[in-house]
Amino acid sequence: MAFPQRAVARPRPTSHRYDGKTSLPWAPIGQMRVTALLPAHNEAEQIAESIDSLRFQTRPPDRVIVIADNCSDDTARIARRCGAEVYETAGNAHKKAGALNQVLDRLLHFLGPDDVLLVMDADSALDRGFLQAGLEYLSSGYYAAVGGTFTGKDGGGFVGMLQRNEYVRYARDVRRLQGKALVLTGTATLFRALTLQQVVTARRAGRLPGAGHVYDVRVLTEDNELTLAILHLGLRILAPKECTLTTEVMPTWRELFRQRLRWKRGALENLTDYGWTKVTRPYWGRQLLSFIGIVVVFLYLGTVVWSIAVMGGMRIQPVWAAITVIFMVERVVTVRARGPRQMLLAGLLFVEMVFDVFLQIVQAKAFWEAAWHRERKW
Repeated sequence: MAFPQRAVARPRPTSHRYDGKTSLPWAPIGQMRVTALLPAHNEAEQIAESIDSLRFQTRPPDRVIVIADNCSDDTARIARRCGAEVYETAGNAHKKAGALNQVLDRLLHFLGPDDVLLVMDADSALDRGFLQAGLEYLSSGYYAAVGGTFTGKDGGGFVGMLQRNEYVRYARDVRRLQGKALVLTGTATLFRALTLQQVVTARRAGRLPGAGHVYDVRVLTEDNELTLAILHLGLRILAPKECTLTTEVMPTWRELFRQRLRWKRGALENLTDYGWTKVTRPYWGRQLLSFIGIVVVFLYLGTVVWSIAVMGGMRIQPVWAAITVIFMVERVVTVRARGPRQMLLAGLLFVEMVFDVFLQIVQAKAFWEAAWHRERKW
């Protein structure tokens, strides 16, 4: 692949209040060039929908490159038929991170200040205004990267429904924080090329963990790690309400357990790699809250079991009754965007408690494996 050099854009001051962080040069939005990268491993069933969601953007990308990683199905053929360029990885043993690095190692050298990279999962589909909105935020230089909030695609039965409710709650939380997301998710994120070039330079200089590539291939959650890398460079990120998409849900409890264990353990290990810093302190705080959540949930369940087994019936103390009511109200209110039927289901203690206990079990296992330094793999 050959990539022409881009003209250098002149810096332009932003109107944002100074916060001690670093801004990038201004880039005229009409000259910004977007290259979409879609790493795909056997995504023949969904790759066409993902590419179509790019073609029908209000501001489509200039290039779409599907990175076919060790595919044994028709992913590459379907991607070409849909008009995308296809890069087939060679000798990649590092899954998504390794596949992206193979292309980015070649691509970044040719990109300038007005270039933007979209990294998007091949099982995701962007809503029509995603790119236009993202570029408007990036063009000023105030933000180094812009991520999306997502809802779940149909399917997956009961476990799929629970994930869709969870994703709606996540999007609601991000909106309430005015886009201050903790993670630029792999579902879809726009990066200024300058941002990723700075990450590579910092890794090579030893100022960030990992080898001299955009993605650290040692980690379980490459997207979370890249977010921490960008923040440690003093750059800003955002997940604005206008940048939305849909993504695949896990169809079974087994697959969901595996996915969430990777996410949760990966987050812990990313924090261990970076240590205790000004950037990581809020993340460590969330891990502490997760640990407290595990303790509270299992104390609650233990109280219920004790009441039934020893006392001969349900005799929950007032404090636990209050916690139950608060939990039920929170579950109902936070899923309001999904409609009355989902609000009714969320009000059933059993339905939401099953999922919450499931997630706490996953979190507990993640803490255990990280503490005992089990091998990082997925």
